[in-house]
This record gives sequence, C-alpha cells and structure tokens, in this order.
Amino acid sequence: MPLPLPSKKAETLILKLISTMPCPPLLNPSQLHSPPPTSLLPNCRTIKELKQIHSQIIRTGLANCPAERARLLSFCCTQHSIPGHLNYARLLFDQIPHPEPALWNSMIRAYSEHDSPADAVSMYIRMLASHSKPNNYTFPFLLKSFTRHVAANLGDGFHAHAIKFGLSSNHHVQNALIHMYSVSGETDTARQLFQRGWKGDAVMWNVMISGYNRRKQYDEACTLFGEMEKENVDPNEVTFISVLSACAKLKDLEFGNHVHHMIEEDGGKTIPNQKLQNAIIQMYAGCGAMDIAWRLFETMGSRDVVTWTSVVVGFANVGQVDRARGLFDKMPKRDVVSWTAMIDGYVRMNRNKDALDLFRKMQETKIQPDDFTMVSMLTACAQLGALEVGEWIRGYMERNRMKMSTVVGNALIDMYSKCGCLESARDIFRKMNSKDKFTWTAMIVGLAINGHGEKALNLFSEMLQASVRPDEITFIGALSACSHSGFVEEGRELFLSMITTHGIMPNVAHYGCLVDLLGRAGQLKEALETISNMPMRPNSTVWGALLGASRVYRNVEMAELAACCILELEPGNGACYVLLSNIYAKCNKWDEVQRVRKMMMDRGITKQPGCSLIEVHGEVHEFVAGDRSHRRSDDIYFKLEEMGRELKLAGYVSDTSEVFPDIEEEQKESAVYQHSEKLAVAFGLLNCKAGETVRVVTKMRICNDCHNVIKLASELYGRHIVVRDRTRFHHFRDGDCSCKNYW
Repeated sequence: MPLPLPSKKAETLILKLISTMPCPPLLNPSQLHSPPPTSLLPNCRTIKELKQIHSQIIRTGLANCPAERARLLSFCCTQHSIPGHLNYARLLFDQIPHPEPALWNSMIRAYSEHDSPADAVSMYIRMLASHSKPNNYTFPFLLKSFTRHVAANLGDGFHAHAIKFGLSSNHHVQNALIHMYSVSGETDTARQLFQRGWKGDAVMWNVMISGYNRRKQYDEACTLFGEMEKENVDPNEVTFISVLSACAKLKDLEFGNHVHHMIEEDGGKTIPNQKLQNAIIQMYAGCGAMDIAWRLFETMGSRDVVTWTSVVVGFANVGQVDRARGLFDKMPKRDVVSWTAMIDGYVRMNRNKDALDLFRKMQETKIQPDDFTMVSMLTACAQLGALEVGEWIRGYMERNRMKMSTVVGNALIDMYSKCGCLESARDIFRKMNSKDKFTWTAMIVGLAINGHGEKALNLFSEMLQASVRPDEITFIGALSACSHSGFVEEGRELFLSMITTHGIMPNVAHYGCLVDLLGRAGQLKEALETISNMPMRPNSTVWGALLGASRVYRNVEMAELAACCILELEPGNGACYVLLSNIYAKCNKWDEVQRVRKMMMDRGITKQPGCSLIEVHGEVHEFVAGDRSHRRSDDIYFKLEEMGRELKLAGYVSDTSEVFPDIEEEQKESAVYQHSEKLAVAFGLLNCKAGETVRVVTKMRICNDCHNVIKLASELYGRHIVVRDRTRFHHFRDGDCSCKNYW
C-alpha cells in the first residue's frame, strides 16, 4: 500500500531539510553508467511521478547540479497539464540559494503563461532585490501577460527599466513594449516605438497590427498592412490572420479580397493551414459574401468546429437563420462559440423564443455557457419580457460562480428594465464596481421607458459629474425621458447641449425624439418646423412621431401630411394606413375612413393583428387578437367574459371609436374586447398567484380601450399589471397608470 503524499507545508519543510543536509559527492551525469533521472521527465504525467523523479535526482546527488536543477525547474514551469506544477516549481525555486538569470526568467515566464501578471511582477521585483540583472529574455516573458490594468499602471516603469539596463534596442524587447502599450490602449506610444524600431521582418508589424485590432482600430490595422506591402516586408500567417480579421470587422470586402489574392499568389511561402483557411472564410462571412464563404467551405478537405461556426455565424448575420440552423444541426462537434453564435443569430432576427429553446438544448449537452451566451440570453429575455427565465439565468451565473463582467451587468440592467422590474435594475446598477457609458445609458433608458423621467435626468447629471462622457444613445434615452414626462424646456436644453457642450451632432433619431417631445406636448406647429429645418432627410420614424401626435390632438391636416410623407418613403407601411384611418374615425370622417380602407384593399395591404406575450412559470405564451389557438383558449375566453361583466358593473364602457363603422355596435365591442393585450391579461389572472405581478409585452401601441380595461382590472382584482407597448411601460395599480394617460 503506497504511503500518503505529504502536504504542501510538509514538502517545504522537507526541501529545506534537504538543503541543509550534507550532500553526496557531486556526480557529472556524463560519468554515470545510466541516464540521469531528468531523462525520465518527458514521460512524466502526474505530480506524483514528478515527485518520484525529484527523489531520484536527490538520491543520485544531482540536486545541486546547475544543469539538472535547471532542467527540473524548466519542466515544472512548462507542464500545464499537471495540476500543481507551478506551485511545485515555486517550492523548488525558493530552495535555490543564488538563482542565475535563466532560472528567474523561467519563473517569470511560467507566471506569464499562467495569466498571473501580478506574480510575474512580484518575481521580477525579487530578482532585482537579489542583485540579479534582467537580460534580453526577461522583459518579453514579463510583459507578455500584462492585462490592460497592469500595463496602464506599470508600463512606463518597465519601459524605463528596459532603457536603464540597456535592453530597449533589442528586437524582442521592443516587440514586448509595443505589445504592452497596445494592451494599455496607448497605441500612439506603441506606434512611436514601432516607427523607431527595426522592421525588417513581420514580427514587429504583427505586434502593431494585433494591437490595433485589440483596440478596435481596424482601419489603422489595414492601413499599416498597406505600409508593410510598400516596405516589401513579407507577411506571414499571423499577419494574414490579423488583417483578415480587421477586414471582417470593417466589412471591407474589397481589401479582404486583395489579401486573399496575396495569400494565393505569394509563391507558396504561406501555405494556408486550418487557421488561415478559417480566417479567410470568416472574412467573407463577416463581409456578407456568403456565396464565396460557402464555396470555400465546400472545397475544404478538413473542417474543424471553427470552420463550421464561421459559416453558421455568416448565414445568421445575413438573416438566413434557418439555413444557419440547418448547418448547426449537422455539425459533428459543437462548442460554446457555435452554440452562442446560433442563439445570438436568433436574437438578432427577433426570434427570441427559438433562442430560449436552443439554450435549453444547450443545457442538456452540459456545455458551459460563457459571458457572450449570457448576454444573448438576457437580451432575448428582455425582448420577450421573460423575467422568470432572466432571473433563472442570473441564478445560474451565481451558482456556477461566473464572473459578473460589465457587459453582463449591463445586459441584466437592460433585462430588468424591459421587464418592468426597475428596482432590480437599480440594485444591479448600484452593486456594479465598474460602470462604463453603456451601464449609465442602460439605466437612464430604463428609468425613461418606465415613466421616471425626472430620475432619468438626475442620473444623467450624475453621469456627467462622474466624468463619464455620454454618447448618441445616452442622449436618446435622456430625450425620451423628457418626451414621456412632458419636460419640454428640459428637452430643448438637452438637445442644444449635445452640440454646444458635448460636441455631438444630432442624428435623425435625436430629431425624432425632439419631434415626439413637441408633438406629445401639443406643439405640432413647432414639431413640423423642426422637421423642415432638419439637416438630413426625415425618415418614417420622425414623420411617425408627428402622425401619432396628430392623432392625439385630432389634427387631420397635419396627420394627412405626415401620412403622405411616410407612404412616400414606405408604400407598404400598413400601420400608417391604420393610424390615419383611426384619426379619421376619431374625427367622425367615415367617408375618409372608407377611402383609406379601400386604398389598403386595392394595394393588397392588410392590417397586422395585434400580438402580445406573457411569461408564466418560465414559459412564454403568445396571443394574437381574436385567436383561439391556445390550448387553454376556452378558459381564457370564459375568464374574459367574466371580466367583462364585472368591469361593466364597475362602470366600464367600451371605446369603439377606432373600429370601422360598417359593423354592428355589438360586433365592434367584441372586436376591441378580443385584443391580444386583454387575452394575455386574462391568461395571467388565471395562472398567476394572488399578489403576483402580471407582465405583458405587446408589439403595438396600446389602444385606449385596452388601457381603460387594464386600469379598471388592476383595481378590481387588486393586481399590479405591467404592460410594455411599442414605446414605453404602463404600470397599472389601483385603477391608475404610471403614464398618467400620457402615451
């Protein structure tokens, strides 16, 4: 029976004891009849075997032989497959009285490759304290593992050390310094070093191009590759992969095609291997040239998971998500990247229920999702209003101790905000240690769409005080807050400050917010003047804001103008026809209603039925106006009839002013009473426990009748009912709505 292995503390004591014991005479390995124990190291697979070989080294008297000691330490530093290898290396190293620079470098390199920059820096400091000087290998090993934070805080100091020890002119050290400055975001400093350095081969060019890619300066990466061509420096595989990646990000098909031809025509110097072939396919897929990407994919002799994933992502990006799914299902092997790519493809195509279903299948495969998967899933939950699934994802991350990155935190804020759980969103916001502009923006937008305009503007002020620079999206959120809360003067000042204070030129979306703000406040003339003075052509969203305001204030002339402009831009915009006919109906212009209706029929344009979603017990249910396809349809309509009787006793009178006039009044009431929002609320009241919030997402602007019904229902049934329509949230409590009837 083997003896139990000693603890780490015991190991340290044993090694110290060995170092003080008299050693056998030192033997030269060449004088031994048998090979030295270190020759067994290549076959070592476990920490137990490593300790046995170390014991043999001690028994043969070679423990203090510099060459054997260096071989053992080097092996311990590089064996990533052996658990505990680095700790054992440190124990060995600490027993060496006066380590030579090569041994210090081995430890620094090991920590760097182990993604432990702090330990690598600590080892370097110990090296200097022991009066051992760094050499040409020290800085490349040390700087390789620098994270952005470490590089930003210590970079200049290490650069000074490289100069002090006369190493700054070494090619390898220069490359390491360029890499360090690139990681820290100081690409200008990196470029200055690059300009002064030796650029006779591709290595330094690669470091600089990769640095630009890392900082998302893809145009600079491509420009530098062009300079490399002019200098007649031969690119290698790393160069081509980096520049093809930049082309994919820029969607620059012309330059990517040029790089591809270079690879084919370089006389066989660069033989396209799997990685390079994948980069070529990724470039074409990223640029949307799926015909070329697919042709290359079919001709490849060998395909790995990256190849398959590149094509799946490409088809998903160009909207061919079903074709992407067909390939995904055929993949011989799938990793987290391929699963996430397919899920994200569904999310971007607004097929969020498919994304949820695929995520459940991913769980069955036991593949661990990453940050990107979580962000895609939280986005799907946000779009569906699937709070329970979103909460489960948050719990899953906590159970599996997944790191709460800033990107994931931002997605959580967005999810909670779009599910109407503002307190949970604010709780995440408060707990986040690192906030970027997207964090602030997500919270500002969340407050705005949930009807807390004043709090949104206060948070915007806090963002400025925290020296976080707002961007175009931040201003859209702040302007929306003004619009939904009726803050006209504040909105005007905010719009002006974009240009005068922050140097951001408003785009068409900002003008749309301003028009919406003025229109909602009844200032239709000023809204029209704003559109007329826009420096760019107004789009259908801008005219739609004016059309919606004209509907509220029953300004037929303005509505006709807005509708005419929308239909000129989008002749098939069915919502515009419907909204215009509703305006005529509100003004009792039934002849005009009939004219619009006939125009729709002549042009083959149909009114899209309303669609609403509700999540119950982790399952998302979808309802369409008047639809009876749900498996519990009979129960839902029975509940709806019960609601109708109780609401009428409470004083409810149906609002049928927007229903076409050529049907009986009873049919009009039936039509509005079967709207999808009401079906979803009835289903929620049937299935949600007493006191549980009913949450509904509708894809259209909620109509007056649904608004009135749900207000009364919240009081009658003592429920908090949250409805998210196309533009904002409505929180119904005790017969009131958070929008104050201003939507």
